[in-house]
Amino acid sequence: MKNNNFKCVLGFKIVLFFLMIVSFGFAQNRNNIQIGTIDSISSKVLNEERKIWVHLPRSAQNVGFAKQKYPVVYLLDGDAHFSSVVGMIEELSEINGNTICPEMIVIGITNTNRSRDLTPTHSDVDLPFVPQNISEQSGGGEKFAEFLEKELIPYIDGKYPTASYKTLIGHSFGGLTAINILTNHSNLFNSYIAIDPSMWWDHQKFLAETQKKLTTKSLDNISLFLAAANTMDDTMDIVKVRKDTTVFTRHIRSILDFNDFLKQGKKSKLNYHYKYYNDDNHGSVPLIATYDGLRSIFKFNQLKLSIPEQINFNKDVLTKIEKHFEEVSKHLGYKVSIPENTANAYAYQSLGKKDMDLAGYLFKLNVSNYPNSPNVYDSLGDFYEASGDKKNAILSYEKVLILDKNFPETKGKLEKLK
Repeated sequence: MKNNNFKCVLGFKIVLFFLMIVSFGFAQNRNNIQIGTIDSISSKVLNEERKIWVHLPRSAQNVGFAKQKYPVVYLLDGDAHFSSVVGMIEELSEINGNTICPEMIVIGITNTNRSRDLTPTHSDVDLPFVPQNISEQSGGGEKFAEFLEKELIPYIDGKYPTASYKTLIGHSFGGLTAINILTNHSNLFNSYIAIDPSMWWDHQKFLAETQKKLTTKSLDNISLFLAAANTMDDTMDIVKVRKDTTVFTRHIRSILDFNDFLKQGKKSKLNYHYKYYNDDNHGSVPLIATYDGLRSIFKFNQLKLSIPEQINFNKDVLTKIEKHFEEVSKHLGYKVSIPENTANAYAYQSLGKKDMDLAGYLFKLNVSNYPNSPNVYDSLGDFYEASGDKKNAILSYEKVLILDKNFPETKGKLEKLK
């Protein structure tokens, strides 16, 4: 039997929690470690060529997952945050068997004119934040939203194995853009992470307009994680700053006011979470806030099994797992199957315990869910061989080699049976 994250021998009881092998999600090509590729799209809306950075989950590169679809994270200021966000998502979705968030495609949107694209309205000069050069370029946010909706998202959906669930992450002006799209194009994304957003924009006129619009807007099934950094000097704290009137505290005061508004607006049905980071400034907060935001938004995704449940896997535990992924499917809006490695590991554990019914169910379930994976047929062949069904074992091993003629170990097993 060959498994991507486990090597099991017939009769061996797999303890999933203890035997999980740490594996690296970054593609390795001799001396290079690659976490993504650079793609581009010619935008008629923006009248320019736009480069995007694309990361696909490791499993998306395997033949067995040719039909699997993945949620998509759209990341503003992609060239600044791409590597950290990719690393976090891989850690939270794949490494050590984590299911804290789903495996996801990451689309890093790089900038050509940040002050134009990431400001929703034109602003007059507003020193010290908006000097003349930024003022002159500002206000292209609605064009940028049109680019996302009519060009970039359809392009990504047409070229990559995307599911319908989409998340937008933005910091500073990017956070401002996230709030603008949440407000004016609410259903474009399912979830938003707005990190220390520039809610002070345009002399706080944008804040006032946003609150007015959101007062009457329904945001069912939409999630927002809002993060605020400590941008105050040492003489201030989160209470004192509310009474301050200087321009230097307007950034954090605007975020605090927006949080107050959202907490009161429960009738909007927005799935809302806020966090203040006292030990992080505007520049350091994106890393920790993205991590917390992903955990908050995808809280429903984590499969929680106790150590006894993992060690003593049985039908009751399987029922719990199946119900969990039914709930995950409801949240994401499409069917999410039990991951291949999870089903495979518990199938071999059941086989080791001579629970042939449970083992057979799981091995066959994997074949049904991942019909293009050579690994599931190799595992099913092991099951048939252990059951004394030589004919079906041979057929399963032969199917492996049709899908991947170089699949490890299978040739030897087939030759031995024949």
